[in-house]
Amino acid sequence: MTTDFQRSPWPHRFALLTAIATFPLLFMGGLVTSMGAGLAVPDWPTTFGYNMFAYPWSKMVGGIFYEHSHRLFGSAVGFLTILLTISLWRCESRPWLRRLGAAALGAVIVQGILGGLRVVWTQTTLAIMHACVAQAFFALAASLALFTSPEWDRQPEKKISADAGRIQRLGLTTTGLLYLQLILGAMVRHRGEFIAWHIIGAAVVAIHVILLANRIVRRHGDLPTLARSAVLLRGLLLLQLSLGFAAYFAKFTVEGVLLSPYFVLLATSHVVIGALMLVTSVRLTLRAFRFLGAHHQALASRFASGQASL
Repeated sequence: MTTDFQRSPWPHRFALLTAIATFPLLFMGGLVTSMGAGLAVPDWPTTFGYNMFAYPWSKMVGGIFYEHSHRLFGSAVGFLTILLTISLWRCESRPWLRRLGAAALGAVIVQGILGGLRVVWTQTTLAIMHACVAQAFFALAASLALFTSPEWDRQPEKKISADAGRIQRLGLTTTGLLYLQLILGAMVRHRGEFIAWHIIGAAVVAIHVILLANRIVRRHGDLPTLARSAVLLRGLLLLQLSLGFAAYFAKFTVEGVLLSPYFVLLATSHVVIGALMLVTSVRLTLRAFRFLGAHHQALASRFASGQASL
């Protein structure tokens, strides 16, 4: 295995930059939806006939500002993803990680096409798909930042625990439920459908997050990296539930609030905190598999290394 001092730092730097840049891009995308500016620019890949990068800043007013800024920032994230993929293929010795980099590049290309077709074909289904791919890409970028980090370069000694398998399965389930909840949220935002299912989903996700985080904090507090991720996920849950309740109350009980700055900020923040929850759950689950091992896994490892005695 390549040691720390031999491994190039550039893949991690580009992965970190890509993940960090994706977060404000999600916020900007949420603003576009919350402001109803998704079709403020009617053409693609041009902008009112201009090359997208040559459109005059003086004309970026109203909804055009939100939509066109989102396009420009999306292009920047796409460029960072290209740099990330190139750095992985040039500097990374792990084939699976290079393939993940290629998958990230493919995802950002698909995401750009979906966003463009949404404008050209004006179909709400494409807007929902665009939102869902954005969340998945953010999780993938954050995972690449973890895989290329010095933390992942060091092989830890697994803590053998009877509940390792349960925590790992609970982490996978929680992550899957969070992503399903984000899909339902996209349907609520773009079509006003499945509101009841979204509320039920919030309760199911909350139960799983609390069970997962509490078990890790209570039983594996001696693994600080794992425990910190659990505490963060639990804190984000409380914030997300508060934002969701406030957004629901504002949308369905206060007249004329939908385009107010208060509601726009609430709804958009609800989207991006959901994205942070997904990313945190993904990284927490990856760490659970890395730091925790069951008894049978320890025995298999011992036999493989010739340390077990008959």
